[in-house]
Amino acid sequence: MLFAVEVAIALFVRDRFVRPYLGDVLAVVLVYCGLRAVLPLRVLPAAVLAFAIGALIEFGQAVNLLDLIGLRGNPVIAVVLGGSFEWLDFVAYAAGALLALAAERFIHR
Repeated sequence: MLFAVEVAIALFVRDRFVRPYLGDVLAVVLVYCGLRAVLPLRVLPAAVLAFAIGALIEFGQAVNLLDLIGLRGNPVIAVVLGGSFEWLDFVAYAAGALLALAAERFIHR
């Protein structure tokens, strides 16, 4: 369901908050869920790794990784990896990791 929401945001939302920031928050939660589903990671390491993956993608945007590897024209890769660096995205990634931690805590109570 989270993946479907992410796809809908990527395809249909063109604004200055939901797509750039809420989408990034949810992307980190999605990565966290994927990590926990396929790897034997505990909650905190999975949240930290999900944040780190978001940060690495953001740094890739800062150095124009898509241009360096010749994939700027690929629309799927461009949506997944993003195209422009923004410092505030790190706040969104942190919020996503914290949201995943809070959800885990809520679920296990």
